[in-house]
Amino acid sequence: MIRSATVNDIPEIRTMIRELAAYERAVEQARATEEQLHEALFGEHPAAFALIAEDDGTGEVMGYALWFPRFSTWTGTRGMHLEDLYVRAHARGAGYGKALLAALAATCRRGGYDRFEWWVLSWNTPAIDFYTSLGVEFLDEWKVCRLSGEPLGELAAQAPEVVTPACDG
Repeated sequence: MIRSATVNDIPEIRTMIRELAAYERAVEQARATEEQLHEALFGEHPAAFALIAEDDGTGEVMGYALWFPRFSTWTGTRGMHLEDLYVRAHARGAGYGKALLAALAATCRRGGYDRFEWWVLSWNTPAIDFYTSLGVEFLDEWKVCRLSGEPLGELAAQAPEVVTPACDG
């Protein structure tokens, strides 16, 4: 079963985030707290949305997908960015990942989203093979850019004052 996450899923989502980070060899970078996840997923202005994959027989949580909307200036439409797709190791190959992706694709269609995009680590051959089997297009000509920590602070310190025009009421 695929369902929308609820507030009660936050501890399990946090646990799976850490499991995913361990798989991706970056567990020290998975610092999100339950409070942060609660605000991001269920706060007044949600920053992201999550789906949960459960075993139909036992109700055990087998995986999750966490996504947020994005916007393309080229198409003039919204799109979807999949931040995390995770299926627990013992449940892989049973269709949970495909079911999560299919549910997200249906969300894209219902929402009029033209693009459904995500990143995959270049060494993650099982994921790459799975995505290839679904017909995913890999955009090799694009590089992911990230600015964080001290360099982000240094650049922010150079920002000019941003003037917001008054509304003509």
